[in-house]
Order: sequence, then C-alpha cells, then structure tokens
Amino acid sequence: MLHLKYKHSSSKKNSNNSKIIVKDGGIEIPKYKIPAKPMSAGSAYQIVHDECMLDGNARLNLATFVTTHMEPEAQKLMAETMDKNMIDKSEYPQTAEIEKRCVNIIADLWNSHSENDSIGCSTIGSSEACMLGGIALKWRWREKHKLPVNTNRIPNLVLSSGLQVVWEKFCKYWDVEMREVPMEEGNYKLDVDKALEMCDENTIGIVPILGITYTGQYDDVKQLNDKLDVFNKKTGFDIPIHVDAASGGFVAPFIQPKLEWDFRLKWVHSISASGHKYGLVYPGVGWVVWKNEKYLPEDLVFYVDYLGGQMPTMAINFSRPGNQVLAQYYQFLRLGFDGYRQVQQYSQDVAKYLSSKISEIDEFKLVTDGSDIPVFCWTLKEMQKNWTLYDLADRLLMNGWQVPAYAMPENVTDMVVQRIVVKKDMSFDMADMLLGNIIEHLEYLRSLSEPTPSAIEAHKPRDENSKVQEERFHH
Repeated sequence: MLHLKYKHSSSKKNSNNSKIIVKDGGIEIPKYKIPAKPMSAGSAYQIVHDECMLDGNARLNLATFVTTHMEPEAQKLMAETMDKNMIDKSEYPQTAEIEKRCVNIIADLWNSHSENDSIGCSTIGSSEACMLGGIALKWRWREKHKLPVNTNRIPNLVLSSGLQVVWEKFCKYWDVEMREVPMEEGNYKLDVDKALEMCDENTIGIVPILGITYTGQYDDVKQLNDKLDVFNKKTGFDIPIHVDAASGGFVAPFIQPKLEWDFRLKWVHSISASGHKYGLVYPGVGWVVWKNEKYLPEDLVFYVDYLGGQMPTMAINFSRPGNQVLAQYYQFLRLGFDGYRQVQQYSQDVAKYLSSKISEIDEFKLVTDGSDIPVFCWTLKEMQKNWTLYDLADRLLMNGWQVPAYAMPENVTDMVVQRIVVKKDMSFDMADMLLGNIIEHLEYLRSLSEPTPSAIEAHKPRDENSKVQEERFHH
C-alpha cells in the first residue's frame, strides 16, 4: 500500500516531473515505474548520487541522535560484510560469535555479572529492542497469573509522556493499555510517585527513559527502583522495570559510572539501547539484554532449521545485514573503555559549552544543559511578538543547520523548545560557527516589524494552535 504522502503520480498530469533525463544518449527514465531497459552502472549510480545531494548535510543535523560519522576503516569493514545475513548463524558462525561477544560486553557495561546468566541479542535499532523487552514483560505477567493467551484481562504498561513513539506502537500492536505519567511544568522527568499510583495487578512493567528525547534528561531509575521495591512488597505485584536506554546506555557507563540505573538495581530486569546512537555505529543496530534468562520466557525463543543448522532466535525481524553488528565490535576494539569515555566526555563538553553560551542570550531560558546525555534544549523566556523558535529553526536551515523546534508532550504542550544533539563529530569550532549563525539570525528576527506566520499562529487561542504545534513535532 502506498503511503498517502507518496501518492501514485500520473505521468500525463505530471509530465515535467515524472521523468529523469540521462544526458548520456538523452535517455528518459520514468521516476515512478521501473525502467523498461537496463542502464550502465555508472549512470544508475550518478542518478541516485545526484538526487541525494539535495538531502541535508548529516554532520550539520543536530536534530538526529543517530551516528553520522565513522572512520574509513569502519566504513570499509561495513562495505565488505554487508552481504552477510545476520540470521544465518550456521553459514556465518564467526559473525554469530561476534554478536555473542558484543552482548557480553554490553551486559558487562550495564553491570550484569556472570552469576546473573544474562541473555540478549542484537536488533534493528532500539525500537525492535523495546518491542522485545515489552513482549517479555507481557509474557511474564501472563505466566505469573497463569492466564490463557486469549485472556480478557487487559495488561497495562506505565511510562512517562516523554516516551518515544515505539512504545505507543508496542501497546497498540500487542493489546496493552498505555498509562502515561504526564509531565509537569518544571519537572520533565518521570514522576515516580504518580507512576506507582497508576500500577495495579495488571501492570506488566514500568519503563523509565535514560535520555528523554525531548530534553536529554535521565529518569531517576534508582529512585523508581527503591520505591517500587517497597510497593511490590506491600502489594505482592512483582512489577519489574525495563530501562529504555536508547541514548544513555552508551553514555552513562563511561562518563557517569557511579550513576545507578542498570542491573545493579533489583527490579531492573531488562535494558534496551541503540548501538547506532551513542554506541557510535551507523544505523541501524540496537541491543536488548535481560539480567537473567528467566526474565525472557522460553516461549519467546524459537529454534528454527535454517540453511543446514538449527539455531535459537528471539528477534522479531529475520534477515538483516551483519555488518552493523561487526561495526559495533570494531568500535569496541578500536576505542576500548577509555576511548568511549573520551568521545562521550568530549561530546558532553561541547554540549555544555554550547548551552552555557545560549543561556547568555536575552530571550532564551535553558531547560536542560547537557549534563546527562550530550543533549540540551531551551525555550523562550516570554513569547515574542513577531517571531518564534520555529522561525529561528527555519533561518538556521539557510546555513545547513538542522536545529528542531517543537512543542513538549501532553500537559505541557504550551511550551515550545529548541534542542541540540551533540555527537562526536561536533567540534568546538563548529559550535562557535553555529553560535555565530544563531546570533546573526536573531538580529534579523528582532528587527521584524510584522509577525511571521508562525508568530501569528502562536498568538491564537490555545485550542487553535495546539494541533499545529503537535503536527510540527511529529513531522
């Protein structure tokens, strides 16, 4: 089914837009139908290469958490191994062995020790890892209550309204009620007491976030664990924690090693993270680890015969390239613990430098400063008459910078913030260039004598502009 955004185009109605002209021989190639005849490899490459030039510069994309730079050796390794099918462990046993090593390395980083008998796997990004963590929570809840598969009891999952959309998908796909703890003005992290108030005998788990997408903050997993321990003893509910550590899972172990958020905590049963974010690998690879194999129901592990060998699989997806896992192992070898620490600390130093400079701008107020993951955001101290942060974001695009502005989630949607994600390829020199561009565009916006369309929308009554702001963020 075609997505509505990409409706089928009629070549007759869009004759100027529906074909690509290849200069070599003046060949016309249709855009929305497969060409009738082959072309040279060079021509095919050039067409795709030229079209991609219109994309933004990945290194100037301060909106994405995803890794945008790897060394030539890593790129070479990924190119050499992209044909290995990760699922085919009998044909590529060494790739399977390296996946196992990565799981052990990551479990160790998250303070799971050998006596825990941890188990885990690689995934396609942390979204699949979150799905697996959520499925295991639901299955264990059902097993604990000895419920049939078609039970009419509806399980629920408790999480912050700062959640990533994958959790909405999980709850919808697997018939789980999503109970969101709303953010409050001045507190944009999970309110532990309110989270516990939402729990009952049908709660399959609580999901704190180590690196909230909106603000870059860590939820207080230690506080949640300690209060949940008291709650579980009082009620007998046995509710576990799954930590969504998409970004922080590869930051906290290196620059905040004393922070207790991981398998050191009693009720943290599983953790998911993105290798393609601060794990420093190109997209897309994720990881999920359970503290003990008993937390991953055996019913979710499938043993399949594939190309001559029987193998266990717990992932949702099947065929996928093995080069992402091999690139993760490359980074572990290349950087080691100290290398990762230096990279993450440098990113945080740049983030805190940038946030300190932005805090000095008269119109801005910091919401976070990059003290958790190297991500920070700011808002306007007061609404401006003729411009908004959306206008500043649009102006910065003129210089190639992608610095998103968006409304905060439910309950604090009146608040619009602008966010910067600092990654390893963001230097202090680039930070100064960005600051110079921000000042330059602010001078222009301050000089406006009439409101921009964005400012006109912002001054409309709340019920009229809230939907517009929400659509901007989801876009």
